[in-house]
Amino acid sequence: MSIKQNPRLAGWGQRPAQLPDFRNLGVVLRTLLLVNAFAIAAVFVRNTDLSLLVGEVLEMAVNVEFPLILNVASLFLMQTLLRRLPFGAGVATVLAVVATIALVSRSLLSPIETGGLLRPLLWSLTTAGCVLTYFHQRDSARAPALAEARLLALTARIRPHFLFNSLNGVLGVLRSNPRRAEEGLEELADLFRALMQDNRELVPLTDEIALCERYLNLERLRLGERLQVAWQRDPQAEAALVPPLMLQPLIENAVYHGIEPGAGPGTVSITIERRGPEVIIAIANPLLDAVSHHPGNRMALDNIRERLMLFYDLEATLDTERDADAYRVRIRLPFRSER
Repeated sequence: MSIKQNPRLAGWGQRPAQLPDFRNLGVVLRTLLLVNAFAIAAVFVRNTDLSLLVGEVLEMAVNVEFPLILNVASLFLMQTLLRRLPFGAGVATVLAVVATIALVSRSLLSPIETGGLLRPLLWSLTTAGCVLTYFHQRDSARAPALAEARLLALTARIRPHFLFNSLNGVLGVLRSNPRRAEEGLEELADLFRALMQDNRELVPLTDEIALCERYLNLERLRLGERLQVAWQRDPQAEAALVPPLMLQPLIENAVYHGIEPGAGPGTVSITIERRGPEVIIAIANPLLDAVSHHPGNRMALDNIRERLMLFYDLEATLDTERDADAYRVRIRLPFRSER
């Protein structure tokens, strides 16, 4: 899955038309609700006797639900193919699938009569066109939100104090360990190179982990042994595709609020595991009572939550939890890989 921009278009908020992800839970639920809403509206428009309304609704359910389920299942199975097709070819393929299922299901549910296939065929194609138009308009309406989320990501991803502290850390070891200072500058360059990329493609989780390790190495230049990191990594989960720069802001928050204000060592725990079709990421840091430390403004959390919604719709969540001695962030998202 990706959010791509047509190079001929100017502006961050403009994207080429694309089909919805028919394997996305939010898309499936919205499709079911829209089609049933259209069908119920059609029943009310055609009804001339309220005493017959219940029977007409039941007849509608018989004629609509069976082909609807077949369509949803077929498009789910064809998602890989549809994703590779140009938008126009994809729309034509979807309409062809809908038409075929409408004809087959109508033939199975009732005897073939003169003109008996035309009305359900037209109704199915019209409804499919309306559903595709809805998702296209919804996708277009989300473009400004995507642009705003990307702008926030660029301006709030790394706090200004981090650059200042990193350079001070490099200067601090420049004379005693010039090789480490050189490595620190290389890590800083790699980190900011990643920040300046056009981050609308899902990236392998392994790349995100490598980026976070560079960030943590830079923080160790100034925090030293105070910064302890406990990784628990599941190799099966690391092949997952995730939104770019999802982990780094969360780990930076953990260091900034859980390690930096303290006088002694503290541990940031990062757990990454795969549970069936999902990837679970949990980050925990000590909860310190530092009155003078600047409180979090939740900008990073809100930004990541919004980007998860843009990429995964209802299939991903970000939750936080605070107990007596720790603050935890937990992300749940669907496992998707390049294969």
